[in-house]
Amino acid sequence: MSIAYSMTGYARVTGRVHDQLGFTVSLKGVNHRFLDLHLRLPSNCDALEMQLRQMLKGKLRRGHVELTLQLERQAQQEIAYDRALVAAYVKAFREAAKEHGIKGEPDLNAVFRLPGALAENSSSTADTEAIEKAVLEAMDGLLAQFNAMRAQEGAALVAELRGNMRCLQAAVEEVSSLREEIRQAYFSRMNERITELLQGSPVNEERILAEAAVLAERSSVEEELVRLRTHIEHFQGLLDQGGELGKKLDFLLQEFHRETNTLLSKTSGLMAGNGLRITELGLSMKSEIEKVKEQVQNLE
Repeated sequence: MSIAYSMTGYARVTGRVHDQLGFTVSLKGVNHRFLDLHLRLPSNCDALEMQLRQMLKGKLRRGHVELTLQLERQAQQEIAYDRALVAAYVKAFREAAKEHGIKGEPDLNAVFRLPGALAENSSSTADTEAIEKAVLEAMDGLLAQFNAMRAQEGAALVAELRGNMRCLQAAVEEVSSLREEIRQAYFSRMNERITELLQGSPVNEERILAEAAVLAERSSVEEELVRLRTHIEHFQGLLDQGGELGKKLDFLLQEFHRETNTLLSKTSGLMAGNGLRITELGLSMKSEIEKVKEQVQNLE
């Protein structure tokens, strides 16, 4: 039996680039119609981002997936500043103050908040390749952990869906056991209608035949029951296959809806005998199908 994956999952790994630099990579996924990747990486990781995107696209099919990379440097890491940038800001500040007759000195706190003003005093460019190598090596373990959780969630979903199919099957078989009663109720209605029409004058044979044909066609729900059994069998077969199930099952559920609606349409208004029970069964089938549709949205 193949594996069915949920789109819901989480994984996290940690590692070290060198003694002064560690990292944490986390991966989180939830359901989405397509593969929607969101990567949150430190600056200067453009090349790494492209490699990670390519890797995730090769391993995942659907879902809103968020990957976050955090770098952890040792506390004693020295901080440097961009001297040229800070000097240019200070010079511009003083020239503007002099030009407008304003007294004051530039605020270094404001200067250091400028993009690029502060930088860790380390060979960040040299670290980049080491970071890429370490993170990419950690990705196999991260994805294995992520897929293990998705497989666990997927197995739970499949078990629940099988239970839904058993409920649908039971409802279909109970309606099948009542189909003779449905037929008899329509025959009684047909006799009443024909008697009513024959009392009129003159007799319109075409109208009588047309109404008899309609009632006769509506008296049988066998086709709908056969199709529902086929759909249930197909659904269970897809669950056995595993793999990319979400879209296939969602499409099949549209057929479930169609047959259930037709069944309810044919049996509406049957009040005699188990007429109400038949309506209850049809409505419970629709409710079960809605539950299945909601769960299927979480499968890849």
